[in-house]
Amino acid sequence: MNAVTLPVLPRAGLAALTVLATSLATASPAPVRASALFAAAEVDQQNFLMVAAPIGTRGEKAQLNIYEQLKPVRPCFEVGEGLPSPVNPLLATFDFTGICSRYIDANGYSVRVGGQDLATSYRLMVTRSGGDMLLLAFPTRAGAGPEMVVARTRGSAPGFLKLHLEPGWRLMRRQFGGRNLGHLYVYADSWPGTAATAAQPAPIDPAQPAQPAAATDAPAQPTAVEPARESAPAAAQQPVAPPAIPATKL
Repeated sequence: MNAVTLPVLPRAGLAALTVLATSLATASPAPVRASALFAAAEVDQQNFLMVAAPIGTRGEKAQLNIYEQLKPVRPCFEVGEGLPSPVNPLLATFDFTGICSRYIDANGYSVRVGGQDLATSYRLMVTRSGGDMLLLAFPTRAGAGPEMVVARTRGSAPGFLKLHLEPGWRLMRRQFGGRNLGHLYVYADSWPGTAATAAQPAPIDPAQPAQPAAATDAPAQPTAVEPARESAPAAAQQPVAPPAIPATKL
């Protein structure tokens, strides 16, 4: 039986193939973040109501419910006056299919901050705190972020109570591929104490009123560019007196 002679690769070519094989074996696709998978779309806030719904007959505990008015055929809920604001969930008294939507657990809502979908690292829970009931965004794993107060009932009473959102929070709808999904975000543009605060303009000290602008045609410059205001250009704008003509002796 004749032996088969295999071609011998040069050392340089063999090294290149080894590097290529190692790269292919160790390469793995980059992880897909939830923020890239899902987008957030604005909703009409007036069509939604966030409620602290009592659990059990004694009502000592509560959970988050969100009601949505889809069509104005008949009202889905009724909110009483005062604080805390009592809620009558009217959608529980009729077949609300196509008229109302109800979101009652983590399948229907989750937390989102800016581009970060926090459905796997935060949960929403209603808890009592003194004479109030708070809706908290609670981290479920270490390092996920701080505990955040999202809404409050502004008082305590039996039954269903309206949850009033804290400043900076609103509802948005989850999107995938430009299509709206049946899932809501309890949403904030930024983490508490970060960009939302830095974006506010600096207040003017009442003890130091702003100085009137110079009487020139140039608009007043902001404080940030104060070094650009030099005295030479200002002097150039003053009218120049004509030269004096010497008197002639007669």
